[in-house]
Amino acid sequence: MRFSRELARASLLAALATVSLNSQAAPDEIQVYTEEMDEPGDFGLELHVNYVPKGRREATYDGEMASNHRLQVTPEFSYGISKTLEAGLYLPVAMSTDGNLYGNGVRLRLKYIAPRADGDHFFWGLNGEFGSSARRVSESALTLEFRPIMGYRDENWLVSFNPILDADLSTNVSRKPNFEPGLKVTHRVGEGKQAGFEYYGEYGPVGHLLQGDARTHYLYGVMDIDLHGFDINFGIGRGFRSAEDQWVAKAIIAFPLN
Repeated sequence: MRFSRELARASLLAALATVSLNSQAAPDEIQVYTEEMDEPGDFGLELHVNYVPKGRREATYDGEMASNHRLQVTPEFSYGISKTLEAGLYLPVAMSTDGNLYGNGVRLRLKYIAPRADGDHFFWGLNGEFGSSARRVSESALTLEFRPIMGYRDENWLVSFNPILDADLSTNVSRKPNFEPGLKVTHRVGEGKQAGFEYYGEYGPVGHLLQGDARTHYLYGVMDIDLHGFDINFGIGRGFRSAEDQWVAKAIIAFPLN
């Protein structure tokens, strides 16, 4: 089934314009995972950058860095172990409103994508992530994430869904896993260009999900561009319901190392 580009763009703009705002802050990595992997033996480097032009100005716990005007830059180093496995390392850094740079921890991940036959448009896999975080960005020093990956890609469309389970492991906070879904839908709009939206939600603890009005939602209009070997994802997002950040700008730049 073919969809009108004009209709898709109009629907996206309408969604962004009509969401209701209130005041969880944007993380250092704002990304829906797909089937993309480093080839075996290849290294990869992505730079995750996001900035909050309008966010929460007050800390919600002692030692937290407020999100308003916070710039986060996170290099992600990756390595293709095999056709189905990829390892990654994140080194998040943030600049606060005082102009100082702060290291905010380290995270390791392992990503699996199931083998597919040639021409198979559907994909699925799982990403596991373990890390430590500075108190500036999390009350829990240790975190664990399981991110199922399922989706569809053809020459015109990409749809990927990540029903994420995210758990804090420190003793000073609840260890119940939280459900944080992510969805990406884009359509080809030109040679090496895709446009669409990404959605990120925070629905609360599994088994005791928050009521609708208490859930956090972010909706981004995004572009994916292949520019001379650099893969660039750029988006402008708006938070609504209980979101701390009203506006967030984000970019992911994948550098061609091989």
